[in-house]
Amino acid sequence: MDDAFDDPPPPQIVLPPLSRKGRGATLNMVGRYDAQQRERIDDGWWMEEETPPLRTELIVDTSRSIIARNDSPDLPFDRSLNPYRGCEHGCIYCYARPSHAYLGFSPGLDFETKIVYKPDAAALLKAELAKPSYECAPIALGMNTDAWQPVERKLGITRGILEVLAECRHPVGTVTKSALILRDIELLADMAQQRLCHVAVTITTLDPELARMSEPRAASPARRLEIVRELSSAGIPVGVSIAPMIPALNDHELESIMAAALEAGASNTWYTLLRLPHELSPLFRDWLETHVPGRARHVMSVIQQMRGGKDYDSDFSTRMRGEGEFARLLQQRFRITAKRLGLERHRTAWPQLDCSRFVKPRKPSPQGELF
Repeated sequence: MDDAFDDPPPPQIVLPPLSRKGRGATLNMVGRYDAQQRERIDDGWWMEEETPPLRTELIVDTSRSIIARNDSPDLPFDRSLNPYRGCEHGCIYCYARPSHAYLGFSPGLDFETKIVYKPDAAALLKAELAKPSYECAPIALGMNTDAWQPVERKLGITRGILEVLAECRHPVGTVTKSALILRDIELLADMAQQRLCHVAVTITTLDPELARMSEPRAASPARRLEIVRELSSAGIPVGVSIAPMIPALNDHELESIMAAALEAGASNTWYTLLRLPHELSPLFRDWLETHVPGRARHVMSVIQQMRGGKDYDSDFSTRMRGEGEFARLLQQRFRITAKRLGLERHRTAWPQLDCSRFVKPRKPSPQGELF
């Protein structure tokens, strides 16, 4: 009889996600270095109202270094350069999101709306290349966040970097999802004639609706294929990065993306598996529950099967490809399709870039150049 007097269970109140039009993340969770943690709760006063669009905030990066070094055995480059930190494209799966926590910002919506930029990037690069100790090797441009994201149209930082690299005849490889790269097609074409550049275009899906949800401010899939076609027609070696492969969401498109890439003029393709380090795991999980709730549990189940029972494993030997039967099946599908289509299967064409042409920048002389 006492059970009849127990308090009834509290109602299940689901708060609306923080998703905004044109933004990818549904959360603005604090970073792992923050001393305080914050969580949204329902206080009984919530009313569904139209929220204003989030504006992009530009923040100056005052760091005095420009080239980042790495010794990761699964990366085809040992140095990279990122004009921007944070990215307006808003791709929910972006492995760079957790890096925003180093700046005291959220890897969620802050990553898409608080863009940190390096206004003196070109000058810093020239000073670095001029050092007597500098030895030339291909620089990876925009590996953390897209070097041609929307704010580049206004700031032109990537253009200045390319001009320095072209002046010094320094090889560069880059990956982008932006049609803005076509602004620099003549400069890239001149570098390509000297075997100084390689461009890859990331194509995650051919489904425009999935692209709209998962990468809201990037160029559409059809537009990215046009970018591949225009770059290839200009004589620029171009590949297609099929990334990330998300099981039970876009992995069924692997073969069709490869075929579309070949038809558009790509000479090589590669893929990487979805990575969910640090804060990216709860961000991606919440996005799944918001946009594809019927698939959320299945997607995460297969991901964990490919990650040794975890959301993510950072081991260099498996982080790009995963492990287990599903991972092996994906690799086999890729190998068979690449062989059938005649596509090169290595991850980049950067080993073909020519470092022998490099000329160190010189300080301007009042006497001018003699030779």
